[in-house]
Amino acid sequence: MSQIDLMQWVRSNIKSLKAYQVENLDEGIKLHANENPYPPSPELLNKISQRLKELELNRYPDPDGRNLKTAIANKVGVRTEQIIIGNGSDELIQYLMQVLCDEGRTIAFPDPSFSMYGITAKCLGLNPVSFSLNENWDLEADSTLEILNKHKARLVFISYPNNPTGNCFSEQEIQHIIEKFQGIVVLDEAYQDFSGKTFLKQMETHNNLVVLRSLSKIGLAGLRVGYGIFPAELAEQVNKVRLPYNSNSISQWVATELLNDFTPVQNQINSIINERKRLMDELSKFSSLTVYPSNSNFILFMDSNGGDQLFTTLKKNGILLRNLGSHPRLKNCLRVTIGTPPENDQFLDQLRKAVS
Repeated sequence: MSQIDLMQWVRSNIKSLKAYQVENLDEGIKLHANENPYPPSPELLNKISQRLKELELNRYPDPDGRNLKTAIANKVGVRTEQIIIGNGSDELIQYLMQVLCDEGRTIAFPDPSFSMYGITAKCLGLNPVSFSLNENWDLEADSTLEILNKHKARLVFISYPNNPTGNCFSEQEIQHIIEKFQGIVVLDEAYQDFSGKTFLKQMETHNNLVVLRSLSKIGLAGLRVGYGIFPAELAEQVNKVRLPYNSNSISQWVATELLNDFTPVQNQINSIINERKRLMDELSKFSSLTVYPSNSNFILFMDSNGGDQLFTTLKKNGILLRNLGSHPRLKNCLRVTIGTPPENDQFLDQLRKAVS
């Protein structure tokens, strides 16, 4: 029997990482993962049931995802050769780093923001550099550009709206970065359906822009479908590192059907936006809570009486939020995903009991 010290072969930058972890509940109301609380429409579920009988699951999926690309192109108004399908947009973030950054090169992102930018960069042996948001959770272009230029960054990732703060950054500040940065600006628009804001049109005049989108937030989190819109010449290079058959047959087919008949999903999005306003109003009534503006499907708030204690109390009573208190600028902060009206009512009811 061969026995070796496995850890001696693990790269040092991997050993120092902490795995991305999310708490979960077996039962209760899950308002922690920024998912759509509504299932797919009955019509789509029926179509899926029928289609499963016809899909040749013994065959590989379409490696190019042609039908899905066509559906995306028709919905957002771009050419199919600009689109790359990902197993979630996380995969596309990794591909961009692989294609554009040699080992040791710098990528940058706001702080706080989506943690996978930094984690992925470290995994690939890159140098992740963050730049702080101001007190209003907005970015400031001039100071950001100073950091990007100082570290000779190749890529800057800007979550729009930003996770976990929920807001869209100033359009003017982002525009300034796009125009002045001598690298690639990646607008991560995973929550765009809830903000209605996008920089997609800027791609017509700026070739240093990439836009990422996701279907995870609007109903297909379990199928992991993301896509990126690239300058065509960059898409050609990214496709060289894309894993073969990275998007499975079921995900491709369901995503295509969802995009081709978007009305049921849009109705769900409208409901979530309406509930977002209601939750914002209700949360603002608690004197101990500071509630931050949101353009997404979640709300960030701070509890002056102690976020950890509130998180634990709610969890014990079957309400799971995301506790962000480990971040130095998010002490006592929790993030609540917008649920269905009954789920939100139960959250508010438990919240009233917890802070009374």
